[in-house]
Amino acid sequence: MTRQQYQSATGITSTRIALASFGIGTVLLIVQMTYPHFNFLFGGLLFVLTATFVNLIVLANLVYHLCIQHNHRDYYLVKILIVLANIPITIVYLKILFN
Repeated sequence: MTRQQYQSATGITSTRIALASFGIGTVLLIVQMTYPHFNFLFGGLLFVLTATFVNLIVLANLVYHLCIQHNHRDYYLVKILIVLANIPITIVYLKILFN
């Protein structure tokens, strides 16, 4: 598999999904903090559950490719770290909302 093929197969999509999860979560946090009377908390929690499910699927796919394609391990490890970076961000956002 060439570099172009494996980048387009999983890497670009996983990065886009991770960035979209981060961006949407940030927008929801800003909306909730700007308009606290709007009470968008249920929608935000629903998004967190959906994003968690989608990111777990992406993570499983990246781990699978990490195990299969030995010559591109460093690439997949970076992509896995990008996806996993959403976990502490989500925890911080939830602490901000509930405190």
